[in-house]
Order: sequence, then structure tokens, then C-alpha cells
Amino acid sequence: MSEVKVEVRDGVCWLRLNRPERRNAWSAACGAAMTDALLRAQADPQVRCVVITGEGEAFCAGVDLRDGFDRTPAGGPDLHGMHRRHFVPTILGLRTLPLPVITAVNGPAVGFGASLAMAGDFLVMAESAYLRLAFISLGLNPDSGGTHMLPGLVGRQRANEIAMLGESVSAAKAVDWGIAHRAVPDGELAAEVGELAARLAAGPSRAYAAIKRAFNAGERPGLAEQLELEGELVQSLAETKDFAEGVAAFRERRPARFDGH
Repeated sequence: MSEVKVEVRDGVCWLRLNRPERRNAWSAACGAAMTDALLRAQADPQVRCVVITGEGEAFCAGVDLRDGFDRTPAGGPDLHGMHRRHFVPTILGLRTLPLPVITAVNGPAVGFGASLAMAGDFLVMAESAYLRLAFISLGLNPDSGGTHMLPGLVGRQRANEIAMLGESVSAAKAVDWGIAHRAVPDGELAAEVGELAARLAAGPSRAYAAIKRAFNAGERPGLAEQLELEGELVQSLAETKDFAEGVAAFRERRPARFDGH
């Protein structure tokens, strides 16, 4: 079973994360499948808009910790390498794709899932959905562009609240704070996104590409540089006791007991 379902119709490429039994938790295979799907969408002259959503009840529950971690030569968790290989290509691919991208958040978008949601050009949420940058619960900084996108969307104080306190952001709050484009009743998400996608697919695609390129060029620091910094920072935390405690607490379904080491 493919980790990403691909369907092209009426100029719109629908990409559905397809691990509903794991709440669409992100894996190396997801990263490879999504990167390949984005490249194919860009090369297909019939595709004029891309929609990303999730199968089942979740959008993306973050990285699948049950898959374990790649290892450094010294034997520690290679979070920087995993970030560069499995997450960065998708985030950069979305932000630089010369097509409009809609992220249709049908349920919880947690950790990497929240960063993935924010990487779209239009973020549309079901009313029951929420975003949560849950990295702090593992003793980590947000990655996958989270530290790049969030402060620009909500300002430093609200970004601190979301990233440092790890609090969930409801669909209504996401709209109010400027993170999301729109929140719609759960049963109307597909139809609302379909209408928006059809409008974009019928529009001037070269102008959309130029707008995205100009907006990207106006961001300082650039996303690629920030992604590399995020990877370096997350790797610096990979060997800490707090990170080991955070992972153990997640697996044991208990609150973490951090001591700052």
C-alpha cells in the first residue's frame, strides 16, 4: 500500500497521506513518496494545483517514533540526517513548487504534521482539527520549517506560546491568528477545498509561480538556510537526557520528567 495516494482530476493533484492506522505518522517511506509525487505533479502539464490531506481521522500525527531513528557513526540518534533526508525535501518541494498548494487539514496535525500544514500556500482546516508543535514534549526544537514559518505568521510572542508551551491551536484560533486561511465544518472540508482548488486550477498559473518565487525571495533568512539550522539544533539535542526521557515518556504514554540535561 502506497504511503501517499495520488489522484489527478480536473487540473488538481490530490495527495493523501495513507497511513490511517498510524494516524498518518510520517516515515522515511512517506518522505520518499511525497517528494516523488511533487516532482511528478510539477512535470505533469495537466496539473495546475496540488492538495495535500490525510486519509482517516488525522492529517499527520508527526514523525512515527515507533520506526526508531537512523544512527550516527558514533551510535547516537542521527536526527540531523533524518531531517535532511526525510523531511526537508518535502517542505522545500512544497514551498518552491511553481503551483499553488492547499493543505487540507482534516484532523490533528502534530509535530512535523503542523509544519507540513503550514508549508502550503492555503491552509484550510476542518473545525475539529488542530495544530500542535509537539516537539517540546520530546525536548526538541521545532523543525521542518516550523521555526521559519510560525513567527512570520503569528509574531514572536504567540510563536513562543505555541512552540515553548506545546499548546494545541484550534482551527478557529488558527484562522484568528493568521495561520490558516479558513476553517469549515468537518463534513464540508472536501467540498470547500475542491472549490478553492478548482478556482486556482483555472487561474494564471505562471502568475502564481511568480508570486511564490517573489514571496520566497523576500523571506530572510531563507527557508533552506533555516532548515539547515533547525537540523543542526535538533541534532545538538539528540544526545541529551531530556530527549531520551521525552521519547521514553511518549512510548510509555506518561508525562515526561525533564531535568535540563
